[in-house]
Amino acid sequence: MTSNWATFTAAEPDLAKTVEERFGQFTHHVLATLRKDGSPRTSGLEVQFLNGEFWLGMMPGSLKARDLLRDPRFSVQANPGAGTDMGGGDVRISGRALLVEDPALITSYTAATEVPDPNDFHLFRTELTEVTRTYVEDGKYLVLQVWKPGEALRRIRRT
Repeated sequence: MTSNWATFTAAEPDLAKTVEERFGQFTHHVLATLRKDGSPRTSGLEVQFLNGEFWLGMMPGSLKARDLLRDPRFSVQANPGAGTDMGGGDVRISGRALLVEDPALITSYTAATEVPDPNDFHLFRTELTEVTRTYVEDGKYLVLQVWKPGEALRRIRRT
């Protein structure tokens, strides 16, 4: 089962807000894709939360774009930043990236973002399969929140 960002936000508004704020702390994040041989590839990436969707945009012909065109599975980890203070925790969004070819959607996206050349990039709309947040609570507990479409939010607390 998959979901878009709007569905996730409706199901878990507090977690969605925290995840967006965490991604908003930095411009560049880490995208994990699968290479042709099945091994992982990590790449830098900018993301957008726009119109109820979580968008991935990248240069045409880039290795990460080729990976997603071949196998749409991905995971994006928010930039952890420098030092040890990760306000909002460590967050990750996983799912499937689907190439957008509809000119109206591309135009809508480029009008709302700072894409240098709207004709020279791959735009992917995402279907979410998991959103995860890990953080420290009260300075001593490791807390893991895991959301999957159609399931209740799981909260695991470890000492």
